Amino acid sequence: MAFEQGGQATGIAQDGHNLRRRIVPDHSTSNGRATQASPEEDKKKSQKPSTSLLQILDEWEFLIAPLLFTLVSFFTRMYKIGLSNIVTWDEAHFGKFGSHYLKREFYFDVHPPLGKMLVGLSGHLAGYNGSFEFKSGETYPEELNYTFMRLFNSAFGALCVPLAYFTARELNFRRSTVWLVTLMVLCENSYATISRFILLDSMLLFFTFTTVLCWSRFHSLQKQSFSPEWFFWLFLSGISIGCVTSVKWVGLFCTALVGLYTAEDLWNKFGDLKMPKTTLASHLVARVVGLIVIPLLVYMFSFWVHFLVLENSGPGDAQMSSLFQANLRGTEVGKDSPLEVAYGSRATIKNMGYGGGLLHSHVQTYPEGSQQQQVTCYHHKDANNDWFFYPNRNEPLYDAEAPLAYPGDKSVLRLIHSQTGRNLHSHAVSAPITKGDYEVSSYGNTTVGDEKDHWTVEVVSDAASRDRTKLRTLTTAFRLKHTSLGCYLRAGTVNLPQWGFKQIEVTCVKSNNPRDVYTHWNVEAHWNERLPAGDPGSYKSPFIRDFIHLNVAMMTSNNALVPDPDKQDDLASQFWQWPILHVGLRMCGWDDKIVKYFLLGNPAVYWGSTLCLFVFAGMLVWYLIRWQRGYEELKPAEIDHIHYGGLYPVAGWFLHYLPFVAMARVTYVHHYYPALYFAILTEGFVIDWVTRPLARKDRRMEWAVYGVLYGVVAGLFVLFRAIVFGMEGRNQQWNHLKWFDRWRITD
Repeated sequence: MAFEQGGQATGIAQDGHNLRRRIVPDHSTSNGRATQASPEEDKKKSQKPSTSLLQILDEWEFLIAPLLFTLVSFFTRMYKIGLSNIVTWDEAHFGKFGSHYLKREFYFDVHPPLGKMLVGLSGHLAGYNGSFEFKSGETYPEELNYTFMRLFNSAFGALCVPLAYFTARELNFRRSTVWLVTLMVLCENSYATISRFILLDSMLLFFTFTTVLCWSRFHSLQKQSFSPEWFFWLFLSGISIGCVTSVKWVGLFCTALVGLYTAEDLWNKFGDLKMPKTTLASHLVARVVGLIVIPLLVYMFSFWVHFLVLENSGPGDAQMSSLFQANLRGTEVGKDSPLEVAYGSRATIKNMGYGGGLLHSHVQTYPEGSQQQQVTCYHHKDANNDWFFYPNRNEPLYDAEAPLAYPGDKSVLRLIHSQTGRNLHSHAVSAPITKGDYEVSSYGNTTVGDEKDHWTVEVVSDAASRDRTKLRTLTTAFRLKHTSLGCYLRAGTVNLPQWGFKQIEVTCVKSNNPRDVYTHWNVEAHWNERLPAGDPGSYKSPFIRDFIHLNVAMMTSNNALVPDPDKQDDLASQFWQWPILHVGLRMCGWDDKIVKYFLLGNPAVYWGSTLCLFVFAGMLVWYLIRWQRGYEELKPAEIDHIHYGGLYPVAGWFLHYLPFVAMARVTYVHHYYPALYFAILTEGFVIDWVTRPLARKDRRMEWAVYGVLYGVVAGLFVLFRAIVFGMEGRNQQWNHLKWFDRWRITD
């Protein structure tokens, strides 16, 4: 393994005098007898201990250096970590999610569960019982060991430093550059700050770093294909990809980088006509298993544990299917609900599409179109989710004293909103967002209305029975066809604007697609005093269906996180501000009595890494032009070094940065942190490349240049240390750190 090589980091710019040589005593003999040592040799032996010490340090640098860096990293991430005893920034979210795991309550969030389960684990290890609500700015109770929970999170941030060290070695940077890359990660103020709180970002960064390390090590073993070590790093890459994706979906960008490399690698092997087809097939199968199957299994396993732990009903129930909710402990879904729905029954109707909500209406009207009462889908429990099943207007009025009648397949009925008494209605008016569909509204009342209040039931399936003559709570999937227009009631993944409270748009779709699950509905809860209670827990929802359902719901909710033009978010920022360090972020209140933290990067790291992205682009254009003109100044090994040591980190930066350029959702400065790591690696490559002549001619000059870089990076971290370790007292005393007005360190 590369970690067991000598202290000299591998690199292109090595020459003879840079290579390590061991001093071995001369034990040559004369006629079988040892030769007598001369006085000069005795003098050399007397000087050997000091030289031997340097050799030992040099030989074991690959262990000593990362160990020292790691020790300093733990200090910078953990020093005074418990100073602020209030819930800081997004601790209000992720600390609360950790509480749900400890109370085993089902909740909903837009991020995958691995990071939040680790937060829950930290709370469990700290002896926390999950009772604290984690309200923003609230003081932590004495019985909650928030310091331990923060220390647990900070360990992930601290371990990023040795991972950066070994990654830089695998990218064939010289030792001086390896130290520079490691120091930039160590002294990046934003990394140190965000690692000190109960957040997901330190875990996201940790698994991003492990993925890049595994990828770079796997690439280094290309000449040892199918060896045990090759398989080890391949499968470890897959596990790491699964973990980074299971913390946040931002990990998919890291997955894309490894996928890009794999596609190129397989394409090159496909073009190798000397490679046997069986070997090529083996490479393909190994990568499919290692980089697709294993990550998917890790990702799915995190959700399996998530469902296993969260067995009690909680605030996120409504995002899941009715059958899933009915099997949660303490749930009200289906509890004491009669099995069969009758006319006069009051019920909640759940959309069975992935991420679907409950059919909902409220007194607010559409601002355009018919301007009638809005109908939406809503994911939370609310009295406005209740509807009555009533006969159509061509049948006798509903009589609560008459014998029970049951709607079933092909029945024509009305749905009446319980809170406003209006009928579920559609007409030939375009829907507010999906203009190709008809608008769905609530109109009239039990006596006022027309045939456009009529809906025909079409039963799709029933998990409990083959009898389609009745609708059953939880188990019957059905569609509602508008009797007059022939369209189908549908709730997709489109969110209404603020006037619709960002709820899901409900329309009447003209096309008849029985497989469109967003046109499928089921009765979730059901009340009818004339019917006996049923047993909703008799049927289980399959894991795969729940897994897909939750992921689509996460995607839908994530897409709804768009900036509100009617509100000003002082914490939000735009993508162009991040690489130039144009803005920071206040993580808490700025009162003099509060310990204040400001999320801002190290200027040397940010500006230097952004500059080097442009320098690398210039280098690439320069060498391409010279190559086109017939110059052959680069050796194959140097081209390979540019390709994998420079181009892939730049590709990683683009993959992690450009999506936020196109993304409509609200963004913050911490969204840039994974991309920043690839910019740091790019800076490492550029500096390593341009200082190669110094490494060949004058090592002392090289180390002088690097010494200045080390000093600037470390010095700026020390200068801005207060924003990391906490600013106590009046904020004006740190006015010297406010280099720009956008850096709101002081008022």
